[in-house]
Amino acid sequence: MRELNIDFIKGKYPNGFSIENDLLLYDSTTGLPTLTETSKMKCLLLAICTGGEIEYTVDTVIHKVSSNDVLIVSEGQVIGDYKMSADAKGVCLLLSYDFFQEIVSNVKELTTLFLFARHHPVFHAEDRLVSELLNYIQAVKLKILDLEHEFRRELVATMLKVLIYDMCNVIYRVQQVEKTGKSRGETIFSDFIRLVEKEYRSERRVSWYAEQLYISPKYLSETIKHISKRTPSEWIDYYVMMEIRVLLKNSKMSIKQIAEELNFPNQSFLGKYFKDRYGKSPSQFRRS
Repeated sequence: MRELNIDFIKGKYPNGFSIENDLLLYDSTTGLPTLTETSKMKCLLLAICTGGEIEYTVDTVIHKVSSNDVLIVSEGQVIGDYKMSADAKGVCLLLSYDFFQEIVSNVKELTTLFLFARHHPVFHAEDRLVSELLNYIQAVKLKILDLEHEFRRELVATMLKVLIYDMCNVIYRVQQVEKTGKSRGETIFSDFIRLVEKEYRSERRVSWYAEQLYISPKYLSETIKHISKRTPSEWIDYYVMMEIRVLLKNSKMSIKQIAEELNFPNQSFLGKYFKDRYGKSPSQFRRS
């Protein structure tokens, strides 16, 4: 199965607006990229339909999109059976995994909102909100084109955080409407993620989280895996790795200081932890 990352999409549809392999934007001036085969996403897709109709599958489930619909396809999801009406139009943002994590590193509960979006990838938005989102995207486009701006990438990241907050507000409203039907497993998952977001800097033991939630480690592991397709350890690693990457790229802290900040026994232990999960040492990542 083909994997869709920004580098591949940019090569196939080179008229988009981009910042290296971190961000790719298509709008009415470029037309929307179309898929010809089932593919696995290796980046995050955020899009808004402004006219016509689009039909596609995400993880084999059919979705139909029309004007004022917001759609999100997360990394790892499989998208296919793409059909677009002749009058279909909209805007499309593609974000690399690392750039997305950099943008949302301090956004509370965003992970649970985006997990909800994995099962509800299309949301209808009011005219006012769609207009605001399109204005954000237009502003982002102008900054992408401002090649002389010394802090172009950082400024675009800040602007995208505002955009993502508003998109998450749409998700949150839909989530609140459906909350009454929340299962026991979904409640445990939400409580677990909130606890991880609060404690991951100092605590990485699954048994500790199970104890705080008054359930057994086995039941916690089975429940989290069933709901999210990830184990508790993978979620904890997700947050820890996100924090390490942010600190390496956006702070002057030494690797030893980062190890102390995140409660690792020593710098060597952090280095092995990071390389096992990312494939590069912290120093290599910082220089890249």
